[in-house]
Amino acid sequence: MDLALLRQLTTGEGWGLLQSLPPYDEGQAMALQQRLREAGFDAELVAAALNQSRLRARAVDKFGEFARGMVLTSDGLEQATRLSVAAQHAQRFRAAGIHTVYDLGCGIGADAMAMAGLDLRVRAIDADEVTAAIAAVNLRHWPDSTAGHGSVEEFTAPAGGGARGVGAWLDPARRTPGVADVAGRTRRLFSLADISPSWDTVQAVARALPATGAKLSPGLPHAAVPAGAEAQWTSWDGEVVECAVWWGPLVRHAGRTAAVLRHGSPAVIVTAGAQEPATLGNLAEVGPWLYDPDRAVLRAGLVSALTDATGGVELDTGVGYVTSTRAVDVPFARRYAVVEAMPFNVKALRGWLRDRGIDRLTIKKRGVSVDADLLRRQLRLPPKGRTEATVVLTRVRSNQVALVVRPA
Repeated sequence: MDLALLRQLTTGEGWGLLQSLPPYDEGQAMALQQRLREAGFDAELVAAALNQSRLRARAVDKFGEFARGMVLTSDGLEQATRLSVAAQHAQRFRAAGIHTVYDLGCGIGADAMAMAGLDLRVRAIDADEVTAAIAAVNLRHWPDSTAGHGSVEEFTAPAGGGARGVGAWLDPARRTPGVADVAGRTRRLFSLADISPSWDTVQAVARALPATGAKLSPGLPHAAVPAGAEAQWTSWDGEVVECAVWWGPLVRHAGRTAAVLRHGSPAVIVTAGAQEPATLGNLAEVGPWLYDPDRAVLRAGLVSALTDATGGVELDTGVGYVTSTRAVDVPFARRYAVVEAMPFNVKALRGWLRDRGIDRLTIKKRGVSVDADLLRRQLRLPPKGRTEATVVLTRVRSNQVALVVRPA
């Protein structure tokens, strides 16, 4: 979509057409397109409006009802911050006493909308002119906030008294634009060397404006966290969606933290435990309970928080699973009752499952190179069974083990 078509779509007849479309139905899209063209609407405008309708239907998962009034692009939607996560970013700026945020590389404006919604003044820029114009449309409800065309590398931070109460937010591009898979997802870039603007530029902004935050890949190496900054890995309903790095007054806990977000629940913030977790001496020491931490906790390397909360020990270094004699409700981990613990052996496991009439199996694994699909075939479970078990494949003292567990 170019600027001319965007203006046509977001003003006058085009906006009225877009807002009047029924909920998107892929099966009816072609017929609807034909009817609109026969009614006299420009073919290019109709195609753009229907594409927006399709994108808005996809965007409801990220933005809720806000999606129905937004303008979107496929790449922009894929990369945009989920509204509930963006709200966490905005709250951090507001709690630090920031009143103005420069959103440098704003994309379609998801974070800018969340910030403006908390009465922060946003000055957003994007290197792509059309994307910046889309962000401006999405910010239309907040006249004190703006979005325009501009380069992060050319940004000059306010100095002296003008920097008081001012912060910056960066969301460097971490995907290959226009290169998508069959599901429409663009290819992700995981290396700090590949982001745009560069990691050096991000850090230069943080030096110029200490109240700076940056959204990075969940694969951020722990060693790359700048001294004195906070790197927070965030999950949404169990999926790790980002690692945000915070500087200056936006830091709440220097070092690595995790934020566990779930639909309908308050955020759970996890920090490091008092000491690094101990590990099991042998398989016989597996306790009656097994805990599986949220993936954000794993990515942040905060298993020590789980061993502190449960009084337990990690099965083996780096696997994340914690065993304990105590049954504790932990908001950032799932608890299982341990039914059986055995060295991993396909024949022995098959016999154990057969003897107990198990014919449906959930396989969880971490820290072992086992092909779950191959194992399922090797176990030769009866089809369409009704008796279910969960098997955790992992390590104890570098030896592969199988734990049969039951969700608590």
